[in-house]
Amino acid sequence: MENNLKVLICDDSVLIRKKFRSILEKCKCNDILEAENGVVAVEMAKTHNPDLVFMDIVMPDKDGIEALGEIKEFNRDIKVVMASSAGTKDHLKKALEKGAYDFIQKPISLEAITYLIEKVLVEDKEGRINV
Repeated sequence: MENNLKVLICDDSVLIRKKFRSILEKCKCNDILEAENGVVAVEMAKTHNPDLVFMDIVMPDKDGIEALGEIKEFNRDIKVVMASSAGTKDHLKKALEKGAYDFIQKPISLEAITYLIEKVLVEDKEGRINV
């Protein structure tokens, strides 16, 4: 079943972005954007208005926490999932305070991404029914 989610992957590692893309395609996401750092991610979020963003925390130029805050300032509806191999409680707490939707531990797995995509789709569907 196709889904119409527009997803932005933000990670400074090309390999991790490729892995995310591969998993998202298995989840039937066809509208996938990529950014290599927080600066590019904020600009792409403003331009393309994705439904869901997977955001690395530790990146050069602008880290994921800072980019998350900026994205939430102009669009509170974008769901931002923080991804990090350095999953410290401090990072997680800051991300949740700034409005992160969820948190995913690297290395990413098909199961974790599938769960998040389904969660977003169910909430999106429920939101439309209640309007």
